Amino acid sequence: MKTAIALLLAAHVAFAGSKDKDVPSWVSEMATRALPAYSGKVPAAVLLNEQKVTVDSSGMVSTVTRHAVKILTHEGKSEAEVVEGYEKGGRQVKELHAWLVAPGGFVKTFDKGSVQDLGAYNDALYDDYRLRRIKADNPEIGSVFVYESEVQEKATAAQDRFAFQVALPEIESRYSITLPAGWTARATVLNHDPVTPVIEGNTYTWTLKNLPFRESEPSAPELYGTSPILAVDYQPAAGVTDPPAFQGWPDVSRWHTAIAEPQAEVTPEMAAKVLELTSGAATEYDRIRALGHYVQKVRYVEIAMDLSHNGGVRPHPAGQVFAKQYGDCKDKANLLRVMLKSAGISSYLVAIYSGDRTYVKKDWASPSQFNHMILAVRVSDSVQAPTVISTGAGRLLLFDPTDDLTPMGDLPYYEQGSYALICAGAKGDIARMPVIAPEANLLSRTIQASLDGTGKLTASLTMEAQGQAARQERGRHDVSPEKYKAEMERSLDFYAKTAAVEKIEATDAFEQDRFRASVDFDSVGYGQMMQKRLLIFNPVIVPPAARSFPAEQNRTQPIVLNSHLYREKAAVKLPEGFTVDEMPQNLHAETSFAKFSLVYRQEAGQIMVEEELRTEAVTLPASDYLKVKKFFDDVFGASNQNAVLVKN
Repeated sequence: MKTAIALLLAAHVAFAGSKDKDVPSWVSEMATRALPAYSGKVPAAVLLNEQKVTVDSSGMVSTVTRHAVKILTHEGKSEAEVVEGYEKGGRQVKELHAWLVAPGGFVKTFDKGSVQDLGAYNDALYDDYRLRRIKADNPEIGSVFVYESEVQEKATAAQDRFAFQVALPEIESRYSITLPAGWTARATVLNHDPVTPVIEGNTYTWTLKNLPFRESEPSAPELYGTSPILAVDYQPAAGVTDPPAFQGWPDVSRWHTAIAEPQAEVTPEMAAKVLELTSGAATEYDRIRALGHYVQKVRYVEIAMDLSHNGGVRPHPAGQVFAKQYGDCKDKANLLRVMLKSAGISSYLVAIYSGDRTYVKKDWASPSQFNHMILAVRVSDSVQAPTVISTGAGRLLLFDPTDDLTPMGDLPYYEQGSYALICAGAKGDIARMPVIAPEANLLSRTIQASLDGTGKLTASLTMEAQGQAARQERGRHDVSPEKYKAEMERSLDFYAKTAAVEKIEATDAFEQDRFRASVDFDSVGYGQMMQKRLLIFNPVIVPPAARSFPAEQNRTQPIVLNSHLYREKAAVKLPEGFTVDEMPQNLHAETSFAKFSLVYRQEAGQIMVEEELRTEAVTLPASDYLKVKKFFDDVFGASNQNAVLVKN
C-alpha cells in the first residue's frame, strides 16, 4: 500500500507526422489557447484537465480523460507523458491516444507502437497491475502535449475523486459524472471554496478555471493533500447495494471489517507460536509487546494482486503470512491481530495515511484516503502508554507492526496526529492518532572538549536518544556499525570541519525505546587563529538541527512542525595562555509552537554551554510563516555564535 510507481521497462517511441485534417479538432484548439505570463519557475501549464465519468446500472464505470499541457521550460519536458494502469480481470485501458503539437503547428501523432507496457511496482514480489505509457522524448519548449484515454472498471464503492490540480497552473479543470436513472450524486470540494455543479438530467459537472501555480514550500504538507479535490459520492437507486454507498465512517468501518474478517483464521502452528512467545510474559502489556515484536520481524514484501476487487485492502490469510514469513502492511497488521486473538486479546485493523498527518479529511468518509494499515489493540486500564486512546470501540493501544524501528508504546512521527479509521465493524469510526509529547522524543548530548593553542578540538560526546529521536539513530546504526561510524563522522564534519572519529560505541535498548552512543573525535583547525593572537571558535560544537526557512513573500501552505526536544551541555577547556576576550550572547525565546534557551558562562578555564530547543507537533497557518522563520533564524544564529580568545 505504500509502494511508489516505478517504470521497469523501456521501449522505443515511434512518431508519425500528421496533417491538421488527421488531428481531432479539440487537439488543435488546445494548441491555440493563450496563457498568462508566468515566472520562469513554472515548468509547464495545463490547458485542459477533463474527466468524463459514466456509471451504468451494474456499477461499471467508464472514464474518458482529456489532458493538454504546454511545456514552458526544460524541467517541464517531463510533463509530456500519459500513464494509465490496467489489471487482468479488472481495470482495462480501452483507448489511449496522444499528440505533440510543435510551436510551429506541426503535429506528431503517437501510434500504437508508441505505447509502452510497464510494471507498476518496483518492490513487489508479485503484481498483476501494469501500466501503459506514452512519453514524448525531449519535446521542444513551447510545444503542447495532448492525450485522450478511456478506462473501464467495476466500482468497488459508490465514490470517485478528482484532483482539479496538484502543482501546475491550470487554465480549465473539469469533471462530470453521468449516472443511471434514479441515481443521485453529491460532492464536497476539499481544500477549496465550494463549487456549484451544473446539472443536466443525470449529468453533474464541476469546473474550476485559472488555477495558479502551486510551489512546494519547506515544512509544508504534501501538495496533493492540499490541492483542490472533488470528493464525489453517488447514491444508487433503492435496493441497489453494489457498489456500496457510504453515509459515514461507520459504514466504511463495516466495509473494511467485512473484507478482512475471512482472512483471520488461527492455524495450529500459529497458536503454538503464540504460546511459546507469551509463556514468560507476566502482564497483559508484556504479552502484547512480545507478539508485536515478533510480527515486526516478519519481512515486508508487497504482493499487489486483484487491486480492482479490493485486493489493495484485503490482507492475505494470516496463516499464509505466518507460514511464509513475509507480507505487506495489511498482512502484518492482520497477522498480529490473529495472533493476539489466539492469546485472547481483541484488536482492530486501522487504516491510516502514512507520510502526512494533514492528508486525511474527516469530512469525507472514504477508504480511498488511506495508504497504510496499522493495528489498535484493546487494552485494560492497567496498560499505560502514550499511544493509548479511548474510542467507541474501547480503550485502544496503537501500534505499527510494519515499522521495525519503533517499539510498542510509540508511533512513527509521520503517523502521529493523523486521522485514521478504526475498522471495528459498526463500532468503528474515524479517530485522531495520539501525538507523543516532546519529552518522550528527546535527543540529549553531553560534550567534554578541549581546545589547544593551534585550534585543534579534542572531544568526547555522549548521546542519549528516546522516542522518534532513538528511531532515527537506530535506523542509521542498523545498516552496519561501520556505516554508522562513517555517518556520524559526516554529521560531525558538518559542524566541526575535518572531524575524525577515533572511537564510537552504541547501545540500543529497543524495548525501552532508547538509543545511546558515545563518540571520541577530534577536529584539526576547529578554532581559527587570527592576527597570530586571536582564537575564534563556536563553543556549542554540535548545534541543534534548527530548521532553515527561506525568505518567502507569499507563503501559501501551512507549516507542519513535529514534536521534539533537544538538549545539549558542552564544556570546552580553553588552551593554556589564552583568556576570553568576547563571549557569545545568551538567548531565551518562547512562542506557542516552540521554546528555546541558550546560556553561555565561564567557569575555571572553561566555557560552559547549556542549550534546549522544544518544538510542539502543530500545524500552523501560512500567515504564521514569518513568525516561524524568525524564531528558527534566531535559534540558528544563537547556536552559531563564536567566542573570541586572546593570547596573553
